[in-house]
This record gives sequence, C-alpha cells and structure tokens, in this order.
Amino acid sequence: MKNPVKKLFDESEPHFTGDGKYKKYEPVWDATKTFFFLPSPKNKFMPFVRDHLDLKRYMSFVILALLPVTLFGIFNTGYQSGLATGQSYSTLDCFLVGAWYVVPMIIVSYGVGFIWEFLFAIVRRHKISEGFLVTGLLFPLTLPPTIPLWQVALGISFGVVIGKEVFGGTGRNILNPALTARAFVFFSYPVTMSGDIWIAGKDFVDGVTGATALVITGYEGQAIGSALSEAGFSMGRLFFGLVPGSVGETSALFCLVGAAILMITRIGNYRIIIGGIAGVIITSLFIYMIPGGKESWANAGPLYHLFAGGFLFGISFMATDPVSAPGTNPARWIFGFLIGFLTVLIRVANPAFMEGAMLAILFMNVFAPLLDHMVIKYRSAKRIPNV
Repeated sequence: MKNPVKKLFDESEPHFTGDGKYKKYEPVWDATKTFFFLPSPKNKFMPFVRDHLDLKRYMSFVILALLPVTLFGIFNTGYQSGLATGQSYSTLDCFLVGAWYVVPMIIVSYGVGFIWEFLFAIVRRHKISEGFLVTGLLFPLTLPPTIPLWQVALGISFGVVIGKEVFGGTGRNILNPALTARAFVFFSYPVTMSGDIWIAGKDFVDGVTGATALVITGYEGQAIGSALSEAGFSMGRLFFGLVPGSVGETSALFCLVGAAILMITRIGNYRIIIGGIAGVIITSLFIYMIPGGKESWANAGPLYHLFAGGFLFGISFMATDPVSAPGTNPARWIFGFLIGFLTVLIRVANPAFMEGAMLAILFMNVFAPLLDHMVIKYRSAKRIPNV
C-alpha cells in the first residue's frame, strides 16, 4: 500500500512544478516534502555520481553532535535556577525548568528564521536549503537563558538576512550566520549579553544576576585560579559545565563530545579544531610566562582558557562551518590556530570584552579566502614550470 503522505505529495506535485498554477511556491512545497522524505534527485545524463552524503544528511550529523550540548544546556539552566533561588530541584525538575526557558528560544529562532528563508526562496525562486537547520539551533545556544524572545527574533533575522542572504544564500556567506546574529545582539543589547547574565528564577518569573567565569578576577595579588575557585568556578565544574553562562557554552565535556562526533564522521575538519586548541594552549602558556599581575587572565593558564567561556563550543560547531572556513588543509591549520591565538589575546588585552572566541572566529572568517589564496599561490610557485 502506498504511503498516504507520499501519495499526497505525488498528487500535488504538478501544481507546484513545471507550469503549475502554484509554481511560485515550489520552494515551500519542496522544503515540506524533504522534511518528510530524504531528497532523491536523479541525474538523467552521464556522468552518474553516487554519494551517500547530501546536504540534509550533512546537517543531520551536525544536529546529532549538538544534541548532547543542547540537552545539558537545558538541564544546567534549571540547575542554576535552583542554586540561585535556594530551591532543591530534582533532575527532572531541572530539565522542566530549563525547557521552560530554552525551548521557546529554539522555537522562535527556527520559526522566524524559516520565515525569512521562505521569503527569499520564493522571491529568488530557488529551493530552501537545509543549512538553516543548524543555524536555527546554534544561535539560541549562544545566548543567556532569559534573553527576551523578541531579541532572539531580531538577532536571527539579522543573522539570516545580513549574515547570509545578502551574499546569495547558503554556500555564499562569508561569515557564520549564527555568530553574526549573536554579534548583533551582543553589541545592540550589551546589558542582556553582558558578563553578569540573568539566571532563571523560581516560578518561571523571577530572576537573579550571576557572573560568568570570564568576569572573575583576583584582588590584591590573589591568583586568578584561587579567585575562580572561591567564586564556584573550579576546574571540575568548568569542565562538566555546572556554571552560569550561555545555554550551550558551559560544558567543555559535551562540547568535546560534539567535536569528537564531527571529527569521526568527517563533518567537522579536525585540523581546525585541533589547531584552535593548540592556539589557545601555546598562546596562554607564552603569556603565562611573561611577568605580570597574578590576578589577571594572563596568568590563568591553558586549561582555564579552554574550559571557561565559549571557545570549545565555537571552535567545534562554528569555526568548522565549511562555507566560512578555508578549503585547503594548510589554511585550516592556520585558521584554527589563529582563532585560538586571538581568543586568548582578546581575553587578556581587553577586560571590557572577555569572551574573545566570537570575535576571533568572525575575524578569521573574513580572512579565510585570503589564507586559501596564499596556500594556492605557494603551491603554484613550487611547481616545476613547463618547458
């Protein structure tokens, strides 16, 4: 017996394709169809190329890698709410309270973003790309859990329209759209995105402010490590993620799990991830050896720089975006290393903006084509000229 959903799409196809009267809305029809079924285009002429990985499967692997970070982010939102308000929440309560805040952010991000995707697809008459499936989830994970939903809608609108569609859509954007959206919200509404973030309060109404790890500093010669521990940001808590912060950035453990999934499936290039981690370790060690005040992040050491803030989240899920990252292997190593280098440099040199990972990735997105160009020119110069 034929699948009734498949039958419905087969019967409606003539109206949305060819000279059908609803041809203008073919992108919406096609996107709805591919939501239910895997795309199955067939070449009618040679050569015939078979590949197991299309864009939809590609994005599905990224969503899979993001699931551990997302689920933990929901749990941690509820957990931090209980700590901040003196409530004794069970594991289930932590998930329920966290979901009350995080799930609406994800829904708004996807809903508003897909509206823009539909509009541009209809006007330009091209198919809707599955690339937004990742952007729509990445963006809310970079935000504090109690950000107003209208700011989520405004941010994702900026990220989709200015960060991607003005360049021609998926595959043509220079900057990572999710990071572009976050940068817009950060600089437009700094109070919402500042180091003192809002932590969800009890009864889903009240809230309190809490400092993130990156705004902690020592005092009167106190070592930064001691100051972090006294503030509740021990190395263990930073690694597992039971600290205040944006939804998806707090757990270094689950960010590394996601990175491992991306590298094993070859969705995320390991050169960028390993190069970025090496950049943080080498740069922070070099700065650590320079005499200076013990209370500053210059003396934090590589592990604190890796586990605090959103570096591991950014290097795993955003820097590896194949569109805005370099395409040659040597350039990928340089790209990743410079992201790590700039992240530490911004944190140490600019106390007003401690989270350097976002700016570091966006800055290197701009220079990714130049890195590829330099690698290609170098390789071309090494070739033996034809005689």
